[in-house]
Amino acid sequence: MTSSEQTLTPRPSPDDAPAPGDRRRWFALAIVMTAAFMDLVDVTIVNIAIPSIQRDAGASVSQIQWITAGYALAFAAALITGGRLGDIHGRRRLFLVGIGGFTLASALCGFAVNPDMLVASRILQGSMAAMMVPQVLSIVHATFPAHERGKVFGLFGAVVGLGAVSGPLLGALLTEWNLFGLEWRPIFLINLPVGIAAFLLGRRFITESKAPKALKLDLVGVTLVSLGLLMLLYPLTRGRELGWPLWGYLCMAGALVVFAALLSYEKRKAVRDGSPLIELSLFRVKSFAAGIAVQTVFGVALGIFFLVWTLYMQIGLGWSPLRAGLTGVPFSIAVSVAAGMSVQKLVPRFGRKVLQAGALVMGTGVLLYLWEAHRYGLAIASWQMALPLVVMGAGMGLIVAPLTDAVLSEVPREHAGSASGLINTVQQMGNALGLGLVSVVFFGRIGDRLAPAQVGPAFVHAFQYALWWVAGIMGAIFLLMSALPKRPAQHVEGAEDGELPALEKEPELVS
Repeated sequence: MTSSEQTLTPRPSPDDAPAPGDRRRWFALAIVMTAAFMDLVDVTIVNIAIPSIQRDAGASVSQIQWITAGYALAFAAALITGGRLGDIHGRRRLFLVGIGGFTLASALCGFAVNPDMLVASRILQGSMAAMMVPQVLSIVHATFPAHERGKVFGLFGAVVGLGAVSGPLLGALLTEWNLFGLEWRPIFLINLPVGIAAFLLGRRFITESKAPKALKLDLVGVTLVSLGLLMLLYPLTRGRELGWPLWGYLCMAGALVVFAALLSYEKRKAVRDGSPLIELSLFRVKSFAAGIAVQTVFGVALGIFFLVWTLYMQIGLGWSPLRAGLTGVPFSIAVSVAAGMSVQKLVPRFGRKVLQAGALVMGTGVLLYLWEAHRYGLAIASWQMALPLVVMGAGMGLIVAPLTDAVLSEVPREHAGSASGLINTVQQMGNALGLGLVSVVFFGRIGDRLAPAQVGPAFVHAFQYALWWVAGIMGAIFLLMSALPKRPAQHVEGAEDGELPALEKEPELVS
């Protein structure tokens, strides 16, 4: 394995590819997983520190909204482009550009002199994350042999579980500690040593890979996909605060027109020069198309639950950010453990049934949480939430790691970046749709003007109502999963290789 970029050949030669016994590929995995964890944490860590930012920096309500929404919008809009750029120019190169830019943007956020600079730095940070994150799955796809990817995606699921809860917890600790009198700034500055180390180690341990044939960046496709996503996600992100104006609905309707134009253009582009931004041929792969649908709807459920859950604990129950963060630890542990077990032990034996079981288990946990919230009301304690959170976390763990593996299982290597970008994009779209629904399923149940004594009961009632929606969505996910292959094939290395999926071979012969 070499750390030099393969500029003269379209894909690494067998000599450059990591050998099965080469430990360096595990260092590469640790590096890209660290980058994925940084992104997952950064999405949630800011929410905890918002009151401190507003007080210390004097940010307006609109600026506070853009500090959170700017990152999400820039991230979602550039994800597909980031994945394709990795296919064209090299995944290692784009990963290094992304993590370097992300680290620089984190420094700009931490040293922002006013709210406007913080907003601009957050948008830059989201854009750089969009260059970095798609390369994570692409590098895994290109670095590890098929029979090892189940274990790797199990680790990826564990990272997702840790990131889901670590962000709020870490944000609460850093804000309350007020290190060196810096108030909220350490939530961004903590990325600097991690990002610098990941950049330097990535240069050494990550092997370059790219599409096996020369591709060109589809600038028209980039414009259309970015415009369409912004037209869809901006009204969803800001709609509730702005009172759901008419222009927001017109903008979302216009996004459908833009996506239709994108689809038509990409079809012509594929025929003309074989270098579209979005590989529509991927959707002819059943595992990919079905997995993308499940991923989108699952993102809706998570988008609703995590925001509503945070509001329920901190505003409804009046808990501190630190107590709320600690309450989520059992959930995080359950996700991590179940994710590791699912792909390494359960999926090889039971296949699709593991994911369907995960949907049922998570739905059961939601219903159990709903029952406890109704029974104990405002008097509920953290330990009483532990059981439903463990059940929900176990269900989520059974889904997240195998689902990623199922979506990418039959994707040819040359389209790994495009597929990875699509996976992350639909996750963000699902989350945005979920956040948009929060105004209906949560805030819609809370009156505009509440007396202090009414806040707690109103939030508890709205939380219970929102959980019914999450449980219903988990039922829909269970049905959608019936379209996934019963036993997803291992990853196909490329159509031109003529290799059979690894599951069709004798296990002892797979290398």
